[in-house]
Amino acid sequence: MSTTTPSEETNTNQKTSLYLENTEELEKVFNQFDANKDGKISVSELADVLKAMGSSYSSEELERVMEDIDTDKDGFISLSEFSTLCRSPSDAVAAASELRDAFDLYDQDKNGLISANELHLVLNRLGMKCSVDDCARMIQSVDSDGDGNVNFAEFEKMMSASIPASAGSQP
Repeated sequence: MSTTTPSEETNTNQKTSLYLENTEELEKVFNQFDANKDGKISVSELADVLKAMGSSYSSEELERVMEDIDTDKDGFISLSEFSTLCRSPSDAVAAASELRDAFDLYDQDKNGLISANELHLVLNRLGMKCSVDDCARMIQSVDSDGDGNVNFAEFEKMMSASIPASAGSQP
């Protein structure tokens, strides 16, 4: 005889689907870095993605990043290592700074807004093929003030809504 109630079963299923959805998103991001689709990210693949995103790092900086992430020291970042990196807790200041950096990556003209054209440009640089109209639809879904762009507050709200609450913060 089962000791769980139907509401507990539903709650468990919801947690599971959130976790799977998060894992799928994580794999999509990992696959964007893994250009040759060998299941691991090399230092050159990491450099290529960062360069496409408008960041430039010296070879020494890239090696330091690899040393921090590559816990099994095989010279590559596995999905497991990437997952650990993406799920590592960070303090609020670092998280806010990372969020601002992510926003600035898309805000190509530095006017404080992400337009459909800017989103299109960056996504295509990252190898994600989509039209400007697709990008306009993406923006429309989070554009709470109706100006046709995403400002930082809308970006922040969108990003925080897409991250499920940790299990420790649930009653």
